[in-house]
Amino acid sequence: MTASRDDADRSDRDGGRRFGGRRVVIALYLILTAVGGGAGVLVATFVDGLSAPALYGVIPLPPTALGFGVYGAVTLATVLGIPLALVVYVSRRIDDPDAIDE
Repeated sequence: MTASRDDADRSDRDGGRRFGGRRVVIALYLILTAVGGGAGVLVATFVDGLSAPALYGVIPLPPTALGFGVYGAVTLATVLGIPLALVVYVSRRIDDPDAIDE
C-alpha cells in the first residue's frame, strides 16, 4: 500500500494528469467554500431587514451582499478546514511507525 501511495505522490509531483486523493479533497473544499459565499450573497440579495453579520462573533461586516458572501465563505472554510487539517495531521502521523511513542 505504501508503494502505490509513493507512486501517486510521484505522479502528482511530476506533473501527471492524475485527479485523485488530495486534489479531489482540495477541489471539494474550494467548491463548498464558494457555495457558502454564494449562499451568503443570495441571502443578502433576497432577504430584507438583515442585521450586520459578525465574523467569528467579533469582526463586524457590512450588511451587504459582499459582507454576507465573505461571512458565508469564511465561516464554511473554517468549519470544514479545521477538521480537514486534523484529519491530514492524524493520517500523516499514523502512517509513520516512529510517530507513536511507546
